[in-house]
Amino acid sequence: QEEVAKDLLAEFNLGCDGQHSEHGYRLYVATFLGFGGNAARQRYEDRLLSGRLLRSRLLGRQVGLSPDSPFPDPCLPLDARDELRRRGLTLHLRGAGDFQLCRELLRPLLNRTNGTRSSLNGVFQPPPRFHDGQFYGFSEFYYCTEDVLRMGGDYSAAKFARAAQEYCATEWSVLRERFERGLYAPHADLHRLKFQCFKSAWMFEVFHRGFSFPESYGSLRTALQVYDKEVQWTLGAILYRTRFLPLR
Repeated sequence: QEEVAKDLLAEFNLGCDGQHSEHGYRLYVATFLGFGGNAARQRYEDRLLSGRLLRSRLLGRQVGLSPDSPFPDPCLPLDARDELRRRGLTLHLRGAGDFQLCRELLRPLLNRTNGTRSSLNGVFQPPPRFHDGQFYGFSEFYYCTEDVLRMGGDYSAAKFARAAQEYCATEWSVLRERFERGLYAPHADLHRLKFQCFKSAWMFEVFHRGFSFPESYGSLRTALQVYDKEVQWTLGAILYRTRFLPLR
């Protein structure tokens, strides 16, 4: 495992120059481009479209090929409508609002291996220190818990799953009415409402199955800001670019 991990470690020196070894840090780094919420939805839609059209041809069924006979998508809120278009083909979807089934359909997209130390896409992951470590979830982890579900802050897997299931199973017309009444976060739009069910399921699977955090883990906190400054993933790039600035 040590040999595998060496390929995923980067040396960072935050001193004035490379000679200040006391300011050197070895960081675990791995990119998961393609595993964010939007990219995952794209891959899910591609699988949905190719699989449904193939089954329709084999069985002679027209489910999903017209607005009058939409294909039930468990990852859309109940009765929400959507259309997938690829290479001149169209698949009509109607939300089934099934959070548990959505999670099951998304698990293959994690592309995990059977290795005990693997995470997303089979990448080696050092074992997290669950017993004495506290973790923070930024970006989509925060938006997914707060924008619609209004559960940002201390994370509970059980409470989040219940809220997500309830949201998914709520009729789209009711969600729209709540949106028009301003019951969600100010920057939440209709796109967020439509794909909140999917992103809730994806975030849950990434955290608990992709990164192997137990559902009983109680030290994750989702946040948007640290010391009144919004945190984004590009913070790592800034640290790298400024690593030799004079220390004060």
